[in-house]
Amino acid sequence: MGESDSIVALSSGRLPAGIAVLRLSGRQCRFALETICGSVPEPGHATLSRIGDGEGNVLDEGIVLFREGPRSFTGEDVAEFHLHGGKAVVAAVLELLTGLPGIRHAEAGEFTRRAFLNGRLDLLEAEAMADLINAETEAQRRLAVYNKEGAQSTLYGEWRSRLIQSRALIEAELDFSDEADVPGSVADRVWPAISDLAAEIRRHIEAYRKAEIIRDGFDVVIVGPPNSGKSSLLNTLAGRDAAIVSDEPGTTRDLVELALDLDGMKVRLTDTAGLREGADKVEAVGIARARDRAEQADLVLQLEACDGPSSFYAGAGPKFVPIGTKVDLLDNAGRQVAKARFAFLVSSVTGEGIVELMNFLGSRAASAAGAAGDVLPSRSRHVALLRDAAEALEHAVAAEHQALELRAEELRYAAERLGRISGAVDVEDLLDVVFSQFCIGK
Repeated sequence: MGESDSIVALSSGRLPAGIAVLRLSGRQCRFALETICGSVPEPGHATLSRIGDGEGNVLDEGIVLFREGPRSFTGEDVAEFHLHGGKAVVAAVLELLTGLPGIRHAEAGEFTRRAFLNGRLDLLEAEAMADLINAETEAQRRLAVYNKEGAQSTLYGEWRSRLIQSRALIEAELDFSDEADVPGSVADRVWPAISDLAAEIRRHIEAYRKAEIIRDGFDVVIVGPPNSGKSSLLNTLAGRDAAIVSDEPGTTRDLVELALDLDGMKVRLTDTAGLREGADKVEAVGIARARDRAEQADLVLQLEACDGPSSFYAGAGPKFVPIGTKVDLLDNAGRQVAKARFAFLVSSVTGEGIVELMNFLGSRAASAAGAAGDVLPSRSRHVALLRDAAEALEHAVAAEHQALELRAEELRYAAERLGRISGAVDVEDLLDVVFSQFCIGK
């Protein structure tokens, strides 16, 4: 299997479907179109064609499109076959195409990989495309589109250009220090700018948590004593029975997790074992896990029954929110007392307070994710390379007594690290990892 092969795959959804789209890319496109359709359609024009096996047998009739390289997604000649979406139809046409010389089935991410290798998009834009395909919420879609349009590439490219310019000034001083038009103090103007750039990169790295929240979800953990209504609240928020509800204490012994889409943000809810003393060995394990998850969470909902004694306490601070449950059991006087104890009063039976709580969760998640349009490092590999770059710049600034050549080498290394993020420098060792995350046909 090589880059010279032409590749084909089903690029649309699961079969059967109304329409199935097969994509073919590579130098055998024209030959394949002439063989099974009788002619090559005019580039960019949809053409109704019969697809046959060359022996008079028609497999299907559908729309065929052709794009000439390099003005195509992959940068190669590309054909698309819009067929009837039956399994037998697709299987027959795929078998026909892969039976032609030089055409094989595509591997996961191979179309996008060819687009990268042919300069149609950079590595950041390829990763953003994978994020766009996998986006489940509006916030995930917005971030993916923003990065696919080049927001990250522009920022990292601008940082790299500043480093290259700074290196040029330093090397000019090294090579031409005796020339009248190269002032000997030129390097002195470089280091304050490099220090500022290192600080910019550090602030950018700190924003990675926002990208994690958008991609993986805002982590909300529900804690409380047994029978405080944790599982009932989880089921109410989810709109389905996700957790077992019982009057027996200790019913929930493991973590029960689900995801919600609140105002375009992914919110992960986790129900935990009831916190109490005197639990058996198995329940004690669940309680320990509950405490660990609460420590790691972005937000903790501390539940207590409104009509119960105020004895439960898991933690304090902005991420701990006291919630009073079973408010439907209180009279007016009891409600007034409960309002002073809890941030929210809810009932999983009547639905009271549920909308307000969900609005609050969506608002906290959106706030934690930051403003729309922020440029964020969206992958851990970005963060690792950015840290390398920042450390190199900080070393260069601090090394005042080292030779100028060594300090300039630190700038070269930082620029190389930034270049690896977008694929501007050699990243062959990364390609298999990056493109294996794509689906077949993309």
